[in-house]
Amino acid sequence: MAKRDPEKTARNRLIKELTEELKDLLPSVLKETGIKSVYSINGLFGGKFADYIDIKNEVIHSPEHFISLYLSGFKEMAKKKPYSAHNRNFKLLQSSPKLQRYIYLFLKRTYLRNYEALSKKRPKVEDAAIWIGQNNAHYGLLVTPRFNVQKSQWENDKSEIRHFKPLYWSIGHIIETGLVIPGKNERINFSSVDEYLNFFLNVIVRNSGSNYEYELAALYRDYVLDSPVPENIPLLIPEFRYGGLNFKHLYRLDFTIIDPIDLNKIGFELSPWSSHGYIAKTQGLSQREINKIAKYNFEKEMKKHKAFFRKYGIFVLIYTDSDLANLNKIFDDMRRFLEPKTRKSTLQFQIMQDILSGNL
Repeated sequence: MAKRDPEKTARNRLIKELTEELKDLLPSVLKETGIKSVYSINGLFGGKFADYIDIKNEVIHSPEHFISLYLSGFKEMAKKKPYSAHNRNFKLLQSSPKLQRYIYLFLKRTYLRNYEALSKKRPKVEDAAIWIGQNNAHYGLLVTPRFNVQKSQWENDKSEIRHFKPLYWSIGHIIETGLVIPGKNERINFSSVDEYLNFFLNVIVRNSGSNYEYELAALYRDYVLDSPVPENIPLLIPEFRYGGLNFKHLYRLDFTIIDPIDLNKIGFELSPWSSHGYIAKTQGLSQREINKIAKYNFEKEMKKHKAFFRKYGIFVLIYTDSDLANLNKIFDDMRRFLEPKTRKSTLQFQIMQDILSGNL
């Protein structure tokens, strides 16, 4: 049986309570305002939030934020159009305390019903597709993938990015979209969290050949499976490709986490001396020549991390041999960025009075 999301359960309970409160309040609202029915209220006020709020671009953090934007936009529209229905409706709202209470509850319920779409920071179109994996074994993770037959390539349906229901770059995201195959109208779909985690661990990460990466990936798998709502856990993205599909031999990060709420990115690079600094053949080389090679290796590694920061805003944590002796400690660092976040808020009816007070 699928585990319940406690946050969604709580929201649904509150939505039900608000619906009952609106039903109880309705008769007195109709009597005080002279409005004929609940359908008329919805037509005059309830269905107008898209007219007063820039829904496409606003990231709305709480019900009171939503109510504030609605009322501010409503008031501004009424000012701009003094002889319009907007103006008449706003004055009616100002004159009726019962209607104010009703609209407050209605907007609060509207926000909760549309919480996922309204509260998420949405990735820019250019950031809504990432490519991962080793050369000739790489995959695409998109938000709203569709295959462009003319270009023979995958792309995002830009108009649907903001409507995407799972948390961006989460376990739920990859269960929803799967991974796409570059240049082919094919994708790998996952029917369960277990199925994805098995592919993540035993195909993508195992293919890297790094025991360190494999053991950390196993710790991540166990962490996700132990979570009450695994779908909300951010992805531990393996082998993030700097050049996407444009470059076969540039840079990759061992692991990357993208916070689903604020979309901040953090990279994790495992840098054992054996693969990142070791100089195999030193016989016949002078100390100066050895130092020159070591300097080149170091600058090459640092160039990679600076490039990721400049292009993607990814700050990279680097772990060397002394760190790699304790992988549990490294995973503790990762865990800090894997804990699901929520936005808590205190609802205040006073916001209605603050915006509705005063003349137009």
